[in-house]
Amino acid sequence: MSGVDVNLVLRSTRVVTPEGTRPAAVAVAGGTIDAVLPYDADVPADARLEDFGDDVLLPGLVDTHVHVNDPGRTQWEGFWTATRAAAAGGITTLLDMPLNSLPPTTTVDHLRTKQQVAAPKAHVDTGFWGGAIPSNVKDLRPLYEAGVFGFKCFLSPSGVEEFPELDQEQLARSMAEIAGFGGLLIVHAEDPHHLADAPQRPGPAYADFLASRPRDAENTAIEGLIAHAKRLNARVHVLHLSSSDALPLIAAAKREGVRVTVESCPHFLTLTAEEVPDGATEFKCCPPIREAANQDILWAGLADGTIDCIVSDHSPCTTDLKTPDFASAWGGISSLQLGLPAIWTEARRRGHSLDDVARWMSAAPAELAGLSKKGAIEAGRDADFAVLAPEATFTVDPAELFHRNQVTAYAGKTLHGVVRSSWLRGVRISSDGVLAEPTGRLLERDR
Repeated sequence: MSGVDVNLVLRSTRVVTPEGTRPAAVAVAGGTIDAVLPYDADVPADARLEDFGDDVLLPGLVDTHVHVNDPGRTQWEGFWTATRAAAAGGITTLLDMPLNSLPPTTTVDHLRTKQQVAAPKAHVDTGFWGGAIPSNVKDLRPLYEAGVFGFKCFLSPSGVEEFPELDQEQLARSMAEIAGFGGLLIVHAEDPHHLADAPQRPGPAYADFLASRPRDAENTAIEGLIAHAKRLNARVHVLHLSSSDALPLIAAAKREGVRVTVESCPHFLTLTAEEVPDGATEFKCCPPIREAANQDILWAGLADGTIDCIVSDHSPCTTDLKTPDFASAWGGISSLQLGLPAIWTEARRRGHSLDDVARWMSAAPAELAGLSKKGAIEAGRDADFAVLAPEATFTVDPAELFHRNQVTAYAGKTLHGVVRSSWLRGVRISSDGVLAEPTGRLLERDR
């Protein structure tokens, strides 16, 4: 151990480390992991021991895709409710998306407004993405210097008028500006022309909604994004990949050295079009939940590394906006609290380990955002943990969820993996669904 006084030791027969899962004792000093020691290492006299038995000690999850909607649309969500749900679900760090709040995070002043609102309410560490819209190229560098982790844009309408999409010329201009200072552009990649040409049939039938968001819209947008990134040597990230058809394009670009990364989401990896009842718009999101055969190929993309990470795209709304008409209902899945058990349930069925889950949901998102103190149980990282009972099961009851509007596509599903507790810098912030007072910090990009 280092010379710093160790004040806490966490012990488990199953600790998930970058080198694999093993019995270990994790020594914590001043909110930082001091050392990962043998299971039976002596505990310093002044340190508190927490022994989790056979429950698994995971690195705290990092969710880089959360719509908190605060301020401005706090009836949809809010920092208090979103970060409580995150903590209850084993997430100890989240990054807030720049839209659905009023104002959107498209200027430094707007960022400061959002930070002031978040500071007293954050139960987990919280950072912010900036937004790239047609009118704010001049604001991108100042936002980056103010600490945002990168910039989100849409290539098709976002659904809110204050956050318009970029056309191809505007995309190239924003990407060039961001590449000029070494930033990251994260992209909602659906081509507006394919969407406009798709059949639009309002009503409760999920098949009609699925036809209105074809895979070609994603594939074409991703192909164009890769071409721009290759030409500009820009760093880009594809958000919420749903079309498995795009995986060969992405894999080829990575082999060529194009700086592209990709995420998918629990709903694309655990829910299927075949199971969505007509009128059940709690399943609506854009791009959409696709067929089971498509999902199998997404899992193969995770296994071979084409897909880098899994994040929630938690995009809540009030219950009344989930009308039975798929065309008019708000699109978004609320899953902050449920992402870990949902993914673990499917991952274990497909033969994956919790080491894989930790890589996809903690290490890789932390690396994407440049969060060098997050994402792993190793010396020098923040002492952020999730304690999981992986063999335990529970049935999802919307009334037990902490996000503001208790609408979920997972209602009634039985999932494996109960989050027993979450820890932020060595302090227990959630224990069997009981939340501590908020101690989350506002994060800025590592300089």
